[in-house]
Amino acid sequence: MDRIALISDIHGNVPALRAALRDIERRGIQRIFCLGDLVGKGPHSEIAVDICRAVCERTIKGNWDDALASTDTDNPTLQWHQRRLGPARLAFLRDLPNTIEFVMSGKHIRLFHASQKSVHYRVRQHDPVEKLLAMFDNTDFTGRLCTPEVVGYGDIHEAYLRSFLGRTLFNVGSVGNPHDTPQAGYGILEGAYGGEAEDCLSIHLIRVPYDIELAIQQARDENMPSLEPYAHELRTAQYRGPAEYAKERDALKKAHGVE
Repeated sequence: MDRIALISDIHGNVPALRAALRDIERRGIQRIFCLGDLVGKGPHSEIAVDICRAVCERTIKGNWDDALASTDTDNPTLQWHQRRLGPARLAFLRDLPNTIEFVMSGKHIRLFHASQKSVHYRVRQHDPVEKLLAMFDNTDFTGRLCTPEVVGYGDIHEAYLRSFLGRTLFNVGSVGNPHDTPQAGYGILEGAYGGEAEDCLSIHLIRVPYDIELAIQQARDENMPSLEPYAHELRTAQYRGPAEYAKERDALKKAHGVE
């Protein structure tokens, strides 16, 4: 059986990323796909990008990647992250594709960051079933190469798996900024990679402990903006709150010209 590790939402948290990669190596998994949001929030976006470029076979774009790759933002926090990334890494983020598609154990699988609409359109596990089922749609954003039977994504920082009459929707959680449990999360797909014939297919959601206080200290050492909300999220796995969320959302959308 083939195995693919799916990492997402690293957000510049290098201790969490390295812990996840050690676990992936320990399991003997050699193929890694990244579902976006390598950058932002944490202090070392530049290191996260460099590591992912070295170890990930395929990488797609997230909403933070998309926003920071824009160069016209006047938001000081986004500018801080952009300066650390530099022009070459920003160009890499700008050119990332929207989706990864392949066949495994006879199932057409589609991976994207947030949804079938865009990297900025958010879908949560408790949304209405119609919104969840729409994740399997072909759109201008996804392209129309296949009709997926399995869809996986990141973005919401909360891992889950749901089935809908022969179709499976799952979220791999977040490596570097989880909102469900304070451990690095990632996913594993196990089956026959590229296999057109029906075979066993399994999805595993993995949790890995890492040194949270080291991650916070690294942010403090870099004088990173928004340090306290970031530290709160890492320690509690609770989002920083509606007001902070609204400010973050508006800054990201403004940076990319999304209304």
